[in-house]
Amino acid sequence: MKVVYVSSLASGGPVSHLLDLAPSVARLGIEVKVVCSGDSLVQEFAELGVEAVSIPLRHKLDIPRTAAIWSQLDGADIVHTHDRRTGLLVRPQARLRRIAAVHTLHGVPDELWVAAESKQALAPPGSSRAQLAWLRYGVLRMEAALSHMGAVVVPSQALARFLIANGFPARRITVIPNGTEVIRSEPAPAHDPIVVGTAAILEHRKGIDVLIDACARVQAPLRLEIFGAGSLRAELERQAKSVGIDCRFHGHVTDIRDRLLDLDIFVLSARAENMPIAILEAMACAVPVITTRVGGIPEVVKDDETGILVEPDDCAGLAQAITRLISDEPERQRLARRGAERIADHFSAGMVARRMVHLYEGLTGRP
Repeated sequence: MKVVYVSSLASGGPVSHLLDLAPSVARLGIEVKVVCSGDSLVQEFAELGVEAVSIPLRHKLDIPRTAAIWSQLDGADIVHTHDRRTGLLVRPQARLRRIAAVHTLHGVPDELWVAAESKQALAPPGSSRAQLAWLRYGVLRMEAALSHMGAVVVPSQALARFLIANGFPARRITVIPNGTEVIRSEPAPAHDPIVVGTAAILEHRKGIDVLIDACARVQAPLRLEIFGAGSLRAELERQAKSVGIDCRFHGHVTDIRDRLLDLDIFVLSARAENMPIAILEAMACAVPVITTRVGGIPEVVKDDETGILVEPDDCAGLAQAITRLISDEPERQRLARRGAERIADHFSAGMVARRMVHLYEGLTGRP
C-alpha cells in the first residue's frame, strides 16, 4: 500500500502530528510520501526516513501548484490531506484518479469553537455575528459537502459531535486521536524559581491573558515562558509588564519539545480547543499539565489523575492550581509521571499509526 500525505502548512500542530504520523506509518511497512510546504520540512522528513517533496500552496486558488501535485499522486492507494487548503484542492484530484481520500480535520475556525464553548449567542472579540453565520453556514457547510469525497478523521469525540451537529455525515467520520512519543518518563529536578510555560498561538481562543493574570495572583516566585506568535503579542506583553511578572515571550520556535523539557509546569488556559498537540507533547516530556475543561482536552487529561483541569476564564481557579503545584513537589512529580504513562498507554504515535492503517485497509480492501 502507498500513502501520500499532503499538507500546505509550514508549522503548527498539524505539522507536528504529521512528523510523528508519517514515519510511524512507514515503520509498519507502508510506502509513504509527503507533499509539504518548504525545504526545511523536506529535510525534517528525510531525517525521519520519509520521502518528501515541497510544493507550497500559497492560497486556495493556487492552480499551478495544485496541478503540480497531480503527478505526486502516481501509484497512491490513499491520499491523506491535513489542512483546509489541501482538503479543498487535493481531495478532488484523488476522486478523479479513483484513489481513496482521507482528510484530517484538525479543528474548525477559532470563532466557532469559542462561540460553542461560551454557551452564549455572542460573537467572540474581534468577530461579528455575521462572520459567525458565514463560518457556520458557509465554510462549515462547504467542509461538510467535501466530506462526501472520502473519510474524515478527527482527533476528538468533542469535535466529532460538533461536526455531526452541524451537518457532517456521521458515517464519514472516524475519531483517531493525535499521537506522540514519550520523550521522558521521569520529571527533571525543579528550577528555582519554578518555570511555568505555555505553547500556543497568541490569539483570544488560547486565553494567554488569563494565564498572565493568574500568574500575577500566585504569591510564590515563578517565571513564565510563552512560546508562540500571534496578533495579540504586543497587547499580552503590555499586560505582563503591567502586572509585574517575570515573563518572556519567545515567538515561534522550531525546537518546542526541547523547550518543554525545560519547564516545571505546563499550562494551557484555552477558552476552546480540539485536542492540542502541545498538551500531548508536554505530558510526553513528563511535565505536569494544568489546562481547561473544554473540547477534547478531558479526553486526554483526567483531572487529578494525569493533570489538573480548571474552567475556562477562571483566573482564580487557575492561580490556585498553579500555586498547588508550585508548593507540592510530590504532586508535581506524580502528575508528571502519570501524564507520561497516559501518553504511552493511549496516545503513542505507534498506536495512532496502527489505527490509521486499519482505516486505510478498510477503505482500500487491501493490507
